[in-house]
Amino acid sequence: MIDLSTIREHMPVIGSDGGHVGTVDHLEDQRIKLTKTDPDAQGQHHYLHVDSVAAVAGGEVRLNRTAAQAKDEWAVAH
Repeated sequence: MIDLSTIREHMPVIGSDGGHVGTVDHLEDQRIKLTKTDPDAQGQHHYLHVDSVAAVAGGEVRLNRTAAQAKDEWAVAH
C-alpha cells in the first residue's frame, strides 16, 4: 500500500513506460487531481485513482500503467 501522504503538490506523474502523464495539483479523497497548466492537460484538471500508483520515489509519482493507459482512464474534472 502506498503512503498517500508522500504525494506532494507539483510532483510529476510518470507512466510505467517513463512517459509523462501530468503534474500533481493535490489529493482529493482517493484520487490525484492533476494541474490544468501541465502541457498534457489540455487546459483541464484530470483525476487519476490512487490504485494506479505503483510508487512514490525520487520526487515523482510512478504509475502501474503506461502514460497512454493512464490518459485513457483519467477523468476530467467538471
